[in-house]
Amino acid sequence: MTGGGEPAAPGQGSRTLRGTLLLAATRLVAALPEAPLVAAAESIGELWYRLAPTRAAQARANLRRVCEGLDAQGRGTRLARRAATDPDALELLVRRCFRHTVRYYLEVARIGSVDLQQALDRVVVETPDTVRETLHSGRPVVVVGMHFGGIELPAIVVAHLVGHRVSGPMETVADPAIQRWFETTRGRVGVTIVPVQNARRTLLAALRRGESVGLVNDRDISGSGIPVPFFGSPAPMSPGPALLALETGTPVCVAAARRISAGRYAGKVIAVPLPVEGTRRERMVVLTAAIAAAYETILADAPEQWWGAFHPIWPDLVVGAGSGDGVEHGARTGGGVRTGTGRTPPASHEPETIP
Repeated sequence: MTGGGEPAAPGQGSRTLRGTLLLAATRLVAALPEAPLVAAAESIGELWYRLAPTRAAQARANLRRVCEGLDAQGRGTRLARRAATDPDALELLVRRCFRHTVRYYLEVARIGSVDLQQALDRVVVETPDTVRETLHSGRPVVVVGMHFGGIELPAIVVAHLVGHRVSGPMETVADPAIQRWFETTRGRVGVTIVPVQNARRTLLAALRRGESVGLVNDRDISGSGIPVPFFGSPAPMSPGPALLALETGTPVCVAAARRISAGRYAGKVIAVPLPVEGTRRERMVVLTAAIAAAYETILADAPEQWWGAFHPIWPDLVVGAGSGDGVEHGARTGGGVRTGTGRTPPASHEPETIP
């Protein structure tokens, strides 16, 4: 064998092949009619629910807390409030959560075929006054999102409304071809991907240049989150958005879009005021708690579309944090939740970013 190149890293060939196949699949999916693909995604989600009892148990525990919190607050959909006490209603939400998650991945695969006008036609804005005051102002804004509903189309709309580029952190994908695909598909609609390793410095620079940033912040990926009230119980959340906003004086808003019909979304933007009193840390905690409160308002509309529910959110609701026995049984009966004495960081390959 000849050639002076460096030997391929272990697994590089398989990653390249996998990436090539995935990119080919996205091109095929983008070219096919949407309706049958959505029906297929729903079926896949139902099958996934049946094959993933531990994941279902985590979603069940998290959604139960959400529904109990919404019921105590006197808000939420009829199904969500019924799920606070009715196990059958709760299980229906869990099943729908699986289906909505698969639809999210379908939307990721199809985003390369969507242009700005299509995105604008599909997203109905429910809070036009807030959008006008926060996104149309021409000023930079810290846009905070969730693992909820649709992210792809709303990201296109947000980048258009602010009128300048939006930067967002994302974990680097191992396969270079897939990483380039993410950068290209987001870049063409005004979104710049920032490597998560150097995100803080890069995002601060973007804000100071007058650009906006977007972050998904409903899960504490790094393990450095601060506990704030979330549906009545402390949940660790990253202070990143609050730190960026306070350091630059940039306004903050929470944005999300839920699916309301075939191919259509209802977008909601909630302005989160910056606290002006207290020490820097006190203001950081207050602002992070206010962001969590805005998440509660978003989830009141459709908790079953929160695919962040598949991961540990509250330290006392971690499935399998203790001994492994009984987890699958708990997944079937509604139990199986272990109280962990330490943090259990979730494993994820999902982009932690609005784009």
